[in-house]
Amino acid sequence: MDWSMLDDIDDPVQLREAAQALLSSMAATVQTTQHDHERACAERDAALETVARQRQVVQERDRAIVLRDARIAALTTEIARLRRLQFTARSERMTTEQRDLFEETMAADIAAVEAELAALQAHSPSPSQPPRPRLSPKRQPLAEHLPRIETRHEPATCTCPQCHGDLVHISDQVSERLACKPPVFYVKRDIYPQYACRACEQVVAEPVAAALIDRGQADASLLAQVVIAKYVDHLPLYRQQAIYARSGVELSRSTLAEWVGAVGVALQPLADRLAAQLREQAIVHADETPVALLDPKAGKTRRAYLWLFRNAHYPGADPPRVVFQFHPNRSGDHARQFLKDWRGSLMVDEYSGYKGLWSLGITELACWAHVRRKWFDQHKASGSPIAAEALARIGVLYRIEREAATMTVEERLVYRQRCARPVLDALKTWLDGLQHTVMGQSGTAKALAYTLRRWDALVRYVDNGASPIDNNLAENAIRPIALGRKNWLFAGSEQAGRRAAAIMSLLATAKANGIEPHAWLENTLTHLPTTLNRDIDSLLPLRRD
Repeated sequence: MDWSMLDDIDDPVQLREAAQALLSSMAATVQTTQHDHERACAERDAALETVARQRQVVQERDRAIVLRDARIAALTTEIARLRRLQFTARSERMTTEQRDLFEETMAADIAAVEAELAALQAHSPSPSQPPRPRLSPKRQPLAEHLPRIETRHEPATCTCPQCHGDLVHISDQVSERLACKPPVFYVKRDIYPQYACRACEQVVAEPVAAALIDRGQADASLLAQVVIAKYVDHLPLYRQQAIYARSGVELSRSTLAEWVGAVGVALQPLADRLAAQLREQAIVHADETPVALLDPKAGKTRRAYLWLFRNAHYPGADPPRVVFQFHPNRSGDHARQFLKDWRGSLMVDEYSGYKGLWSLGITELACWAHVRRKWFDQHKASGSPIAAEALARIGVLYRIEREAATMTVEERLVYRQRCARPVLDALKTWLDGLQHTVMGQSGTAKALAYTLRRWDALVRYVDNGASPIDNNLAENAIRPIALGRKNWLFAGSEQAGRRAAAIMSLLATAKANGIEPHAWLENTLTHLPTTLNRDIDSLLPLRRD
């Protein structure tokens, strides 16, 4: 700033004005410099924040790549193990039925692992291990005698989206898949016309719809039919093969098994989401039933278990959710692992595996149907008048429940306190008096001991209008497994058991919600490939009132 210019001014007024102008200019210069400094600091801080954010993104991406590569390596190893087991397990002690199921299971397990591996490689290919190009499999053409039902997928507009010129039909891209409308087979023929714009040489066509099994010949309707027949109608794959052959459709058992494996993998996220929703419920039923698990190396089976969990039913309750879990043993640790941090009321039988849950803050509810069964068996065996009296008193409790069936939770609580509580108090007094009159080893004494031992958990239901009186909901849901055991014989592997549990969870939930399982499964398998994870709840088989 040039202060010498003031030396040539003699007029005091002009001198003062010039000095003020110089001072203002200097202040403006200082302010501009300060603003520039602040802006530079802000830009530096923003740049540092951007760098930190990008570094975090890179770190997270690197971690995801490491986890993905580890999972790919594990799946690759698992495929190799399953293939070795498939071709080396040839125990002479296996029956024909066991060997057939073993072959089906191996095919389904390998298909399930390959489907998961393909999904990982397709969505996030590793730079170090690029996925191998998939060659289109050589497949036999679909039978000519089957009727064709064609659906033309025309573009939304007849004009070119680029230059708005007229489109000219040049060819059709045809996709054929074997479809099924039980019990009639037909070929579903999807045609995607391709149009070209002569002006700008652009081709316009509807994109080919994504399918659950890439390049597969099975339509969602046929996949649904195979799965429903196996897990709802209890038809093993070798029986389905014979049924389909009578319609002129030859499908190998290994192909059917691969389809089941692929469907199981695709439905697993839905089953996981269903389990997560179940853990949001305040009251849950639980039960378990044995199934046989094949040990191919030993040529025999060992006992495994299907555990069932479902939410309570009462007016205003959430839609029913039924979840099966496969576990190679009956350890109570499985219930703890499944329930995780859930803390609610659990309706169970007297199995000791549940006892570790009560110390965690879970409330035990006991089943009056189990108690009634003890007294009923004793009355049937001996005609005991004491057992008859016990059955009559328990019958009063169930009559009260029938009368309260349509009440709201609040109304039922008041009704139970007014009507059921006095009946329970009188029953407890009567049972206490019997302890000194019945023989210690008699059937009556055992029924009495069981009732008194469970008393606190048995009477807890009257203090909550939403609590059930028994575990019949769980027992009814698990009862079809008994029929399935006769037809499936056993689970061929732990993977097959977990896959069956996931599929049965969804189908049992559909049944509990009054949804036709084949229609639901066909629709789900059709839309699943294009459904985002955030929208997965829309595919669950839950009634939406």
